[in-house]
Amino acid sequence: MLTPLPPLLYEDIVRRALREDLGRSGDVTTDSMVSLGKQASARIVARKAGCVAGIEVAILAFRLLDSELKIDPMVSDGHEVGAGEVLAVLQGSARTILQGERTALNFLGHLSGIATATHSIVKQIKGPTRVLCTRKTTPGLGALEKYAVRAGGGFNHRFGLDDAVLIKENHLAVVGSISEAVRRARARVGHMVKIEVEVEDLDQVRESLSQQVDAVLLDNMSLEMIREAVRLVEGRVLVEVSGGVNADNAVSLAEAGADLLSIGWLTHSSPSLDVALDMDLSSST
Repeated sequence: MLTPLPPLLYEDIVRRALREDLGRSGDVTTDSMVSLGKQASARIVARKAGCVAGIEVAILAFRLLDSELKIDPMVSDGHEVGAGEVLAVLQGSARTILQGERTALNFLGHLSGIATATHSIVKQIKGPTRVLCTRKTTPGLGALEKYAVRAGGGFNHRFGLDDAVLIKENHLAVVGSISEAVRRARARVGHMVKIEVEVEDLDQVRESLSQQVDAVLLDNMSLEMIREAVRLVEGRVLVEVSGGVNADNAVSLAEAGADLLSIGWLTHSSPSLDVALDMDLSSST
């Protein structure tokens, strides 16, 4: 079951987006031609099939403009929808609907695109291998984008630098060796903090195992080398595979023994799902 994201975590983000769009003078187009009392109904529709994420975020964009607007969501985040399916129905001030339209759809399309891309990978994999996002998120939108990955059936890697120790190539360039890097990390971090090492060859896998790390990240390794690394690990630590993971090779990587597949493009390059708002005007009040 997908746990809803608390509005407290994204209300400020939506407020900033609305302020950015409304600018210094508000919606001059709508205000110049739509009367204050004009009522309308509208539908948010998926133009293409996909996996939904961000329904409540989109709804909040309208509610922050007008708390009296009636909004009925037709689907929940995490659900697959077909092209033409109605995602939500709105009734109330025509001005509010027009003013909030683009901000709401921007969030909904972007997050649903991430969920759709994630789900396309997840549903191919049979077995325990987990699909992960990375920290390659849009600045300021990390919590929402990582939530969208969960909506698509994926899991989250670190949210930030304070979540866990991940020793990467540049850390090793500064410190000198995996053994020394792990030794320093263990001397400083708490007992609840896990340590993972990014490795590029089998010798680094062996050195990491000798330090009793919690996980190894196999970076841009060939399929054959991944299989050998998994054999060396023998289930003692988690094996994460990163670099070039996509819909064409995810199954092979999972079958090679990867516990985790981390995919940066899920959050930084997934195309938005095509969603739109169709207006159906009623009489003025």
